[in-house]
Amino acid sequence: MRNYLTLFCLLLLLFGVHDAVNAQNEKETKSQVAKAPLFRDPIYDGAADPMVIYNYKDKCWSMFYTNRRANVKTQGTNWVYGTDIGVATSIDHGKTWVYKGALNLAFEQGHNTFWAPHVVYDKGIYHMFVTYIPGISDNWSGIGKIAHYTSKDLWGWKFKQLIPLSEDALLDPTVYKKPDGSWGLWYKNSKLGYTVEAVSKDLKNWKNIAGTTVNDVQHEAPFVFKAKDFYWLLTDQWDGLGVYRSKDSDHWEKQGVILGKKGIRKDDNVRASHPGVVVAGDKIYVFYFTHPGWEKEGGWANEKDKLDEDGILPYHYRRSSIQVAEIKIENGILTCDRDAPFNFYLPDLNIDN
Repeated sequence: MRNYLTLFCLLLLLFGVHDAVNAQNEKETKSQVAKAPLFRDPIYDGAADPMVIYNYKDKCWSMFYTNRRANVKTQGTNWVYGTDIGVATSIDHGKTWVYKGALNLAFEQGHNTFWAPHVVYDKGIYHMFVTYIPGISDNWSGIGKIAHYTSKDLWGWKFKQLIPLSEDALLDPTVYKKPDGSWGLWYKNSKLGYTVEAVSKDLKNWKNIAGTTVNDVQHEAPFVFKAKDFYWLLTDQWDGLGVYRSKDSDHWEKQGVILGKKGIRKDDNVRASHPGVVVAGDKIYVFYFTHPGWEKEGGWANEKDKLDEDGILPYHYRRSSIQVAEIKIENGILTCDRDAPFNFYLPDLNIDN
């Protein structure tokens, strides 16, 4: 009897050690440092406007981004137009990202422009809303529309429509479900210079809401998400990211600006541009892009002064990098310290998450 008790105690001890080792291994697996930069496009080196979403079919994380042609010598802004939507994926929870190619989104003739993708998942279908501009322009005058696509696998996309919202130039859509179950579509109206909103019950039929959503300063690239009892709206106001919060996704109050001052990480030495956010459990990560070559310059306002004799902006200024930082929300206040160390781990998701 005494031998059985001894054996039983040994088994309990072994199982306890095994569980402790597994717990430690799991903790170590979920502890990883984000690379800086997180990603650079290997074809054109102009990754911008990042959008990150989980791929339920392939069980990995996908990053969609504007694939600016930074290493192509073109006059004026030609390198920013004629862009595809690039795709990178991560099978190790965000630690490394592998370039997979560019999406085939063509639906009419010619070499056209796609910017700033936003993707949502609803009832087994992925919906992409993306800025579409016909042709290639050598200045910032392209007239954008918002194109809608659907997919079951995040790779093969079916064109649905150009959403009929306005005759003005429309840019940078973001889509999020509102408290009443309808969908909000926030985007920049370039004629106004501010964010406006449209609503839909089915992601197909949209109606504009009168007025502007936020109009305290000129900006672009709105991004809406929910975390810690509030809806949040980030904008790119060209000196960092404007922060707004709301209880109902209708009425927004300005909190301040994040990521306006340069950081110390590689390629993180200038203001952040065009945010995308992932809420992963109790962690919130903001993805953005930077133009590292502008660290000692006056920014895009002085772009024409940097053109060479052929009217070409040097590659040093054109190239861009994707970065990620952690957002903190405490007592209803959103902050982000891009230099603070943080654990960057994107967990696998179930459809019910």
